[in-house]
Amino acid sequence: MLLCYITDRKQFSEDEAARRRLLLQKIADAARCGVDFIQLREKDLSARELEALAREAVGIVQKNVGAENRKLGTRLLINSRTDIAIAVGADGVHLRSDDLSPSHVRAIWAEPGTGTRARVTVSVSCHSPEDVRRAAADGADFVLFGPVLKKQGAAQIGPASLENLRRACRENIPVLALGGITLENARACLDAGAAGVAGIRLFQENDISKVVELLR
Repeated sequence: MLLCYITDRKQFSEDEAARRRLLLQKIADAARCGVDFIQLREKDLSARELEALAREAVGIVQKNVGAENRKLGTRLLINSRTDIAIAVGADGVHLRSDDLSPSHVRAIWAEPGTGTRARVTVSVSCHSPEDVRRAAADGADFVLFGPVLKKQGAAQIGPASLENLRRACRENIPVLALGGITLENARACLDAGAAGVAGIRLFQENDISKVVELLR
């Protein structure tokens, strides 16, 4: 079961310095607990601010990956910014549905002089089965599909949403369900064919170790 923690420091109620500290602590917790992917998604930051935060996050992930998770490790993906991902030595990039194509990102990653040390991990946001098909054809590693639920905190996912997710999961690529995912409704997503779940609040508002234990 694949797990993806998407960051949003603005959901912390403290001042900016405290938000940053709390976010980095959550990233450390996620790495220690074996969350597969962390998507650094701080869209309001300037390029310079995002690069500084991303550089610190990379170091924290590398330091806190648990011994049982060494083989694959938690992979840190930078939202939409391939240039920053390369600059800080991140593991990859998460792309919007209208972003660069995964193949384009891979071409940039492989350019001489980038200093990248490994194959890039590329994920894509998808909102329809057609989006998923396109991402798979273009070489994405996995997709985040949603919103499965538009209303936060709802325990039950409606038949229409589950059928849409089920259709998306028929494509030849791992699909992670996103949008209103909770401990109560995650099983329904897996039963529909999802390879895992992604979320902000699911991880950020709870004890990550307990969330990971219960989900797995």
